[in-house]
Amino acid sequence: MQRVHTGWLGRDVISIRDFSREQIEELLRHAHQIRPDPELLRGRVMASLFFEPSTRTQLSFATAMQRLGGHVIGFSGVEGSSLAKGESLQDTAKVVEKYADIIVIRHPLEGSARLVADTVSLPVINAGDGANQHPTQTLTDLFTIQRFHGRLDDLKIGLVGDLKYGRTVHSLALAFTRFRKIELRLISPENLRMPPAILRELDGIVPYVETSELDLRDLDVVYVTRIQKERFPDIEEYEKVKGAYVIDLKACEQLRRDAILLHPLPRVDEITPDVDALPQAKYFEQTRNGVPVRMALLRLLLGA
Repeated sequence: MQRVHTGWLGRDVISIRDFSREQIEELLRHAHQIRPDPELLRGRVMASLFFEPSTRTQLSFATAMQRLGGHVIGFSGVEGSSLAKGESLQDTAKVVEKYADIIVIRHPLEGSARLVADTVSLPVINAGDGANQHPTQTLTDLFTIQRFHGRLDDLKIGLVGDLKYGRTVHSLALAFTRFRKIELRLISPENLRMPPAILRELDGIVPYVETSELDLRDLDVVYVTRIQKERFPDIEEYEKVKGAYVIDLKACEQLRRDAILLHPLPRVDEITPDVDALPQAKYFEQTRNGVPVRMALLRLLLGA
């Protein structure tokens, strides 16, 4: 195992914007190499603060910490914390700081992870703040793409579905500004286009086209997201676009043989179950990859 790079030690992981190509590649190298080691983080404590539902992110962080010998404390849902009694997020963070060595937080409000990071002196990992960012999912996505394609340069990527509220595609699009010869095809309904602020960061760095047509031809990676009902301020807006795109066997006829189909999960009806058997379907492997990526991240941040 390579030595820990001081650029990672003790830092916060709030936005993928905060990391260079070299730092991302270092993390991915560690993720490819890391193995369970009950001595590596023995005695260390991770606080898992999940104010929103989660299966993959919460469980993969817990698995990663435990496979390295660490312990996990925390809660799921506001009702399991003193915020239900009116405690502020800052006070919760200050209390948790006394019990843990690192904090992982998911919260429905954009900017919440940054607020916690500004409040405590521990490393803070953003596990999703509203519709804003999800950097560790992006690191998992990059690890998966690299594993199957052997590179992170010279790729044609299709992002499909809810690009307005989808924090995973926001982070992933920004991550590709760190790599070369990337082309993005942004496939979404008109009212779920990628936010202008994200597009401005892509301008002049990553060529992109926006379209409403489900065109999957000539892509190396197809990254599908669900239409997120819980993010819509107006339920009528959601009803207009739910089921806008369905990746079924017919749609997959467009896929190249060596393309990979990814999804951060959970899925609802945007990928039909019969697609799971196709060789391009890699979303369950993508889920599994979250564990070594988060193991490597915890090791680097805690300097084990």
